[in-house]
Amino acid sequence: MQVLETPLRDVKLLQPQRFEDSRGWFAEVFNQSTFAAAGLSANFVQDNQSFSVKGVLRGLHYQLGRPQAKLVRVLSGHIWDVAVDLRRESPDFGRWAGFHLKAQSSADQLQLLWIPEGFAHGFVVLSDTAEVFYKTTNLYHRAGERSILWNDPVLAIDWPIEALNGVPPSVSPKDALGKHFLEAELPPVEAPHLV
Repeated sequence: MQVLETPLRDVKLLQPQRFEDSRGWFAEVFNQSTFAAAGLSANFVQDNQSFSVKGVLRGLHYQLGRPQAKLVRVLSGHIWDVAVDLRRESPDFGRWAGFHLKAQSSADQLQLLWIPEGFAHGFVVLSDTAEVFYKTTNLYHRAGERSILWNDPVLAIDWPIEALNGVPPSVSPKDALGKHFLEAELPPVEAPHLV
């Protein structure tokens, strides 16, 4: 598995090795030992899958109290995936990065996006439909669920909405009520680890 750095500390693009022949291909998408050897630590407890049509924008989501790290993979279609650093102690606090993630094809590498705890996450669907699969390190926690507005002016995320042909993104009623970044209840500052 190849681990690629991104503009945000600790967010990684992962490219599992693909073994191909005339019959098709095989890839070991996740292996706990390989993941740990790459310096990524996770104990996954829940798998989620979504299906969305073009223009659907989900996010920006995060959880308080029971934060989730996520390992995101596109099974079909094409999305633009965004991570926002909410860790107040991080030099990247308030910064975002976006990634074009597509389903595996003969022309595209198999890619997964690793988003650790302390980040908000969202994506917009750029293809006619898309299926997104992601593993999480914590269970869904309704009481801790939070959302930041996708179009928050302080974050100024450059969503590729021109690909939607002038149609505004479709967001859920819950996401439409997300908070502005400066008003959002963010994760507490992590206490320093004593050695």
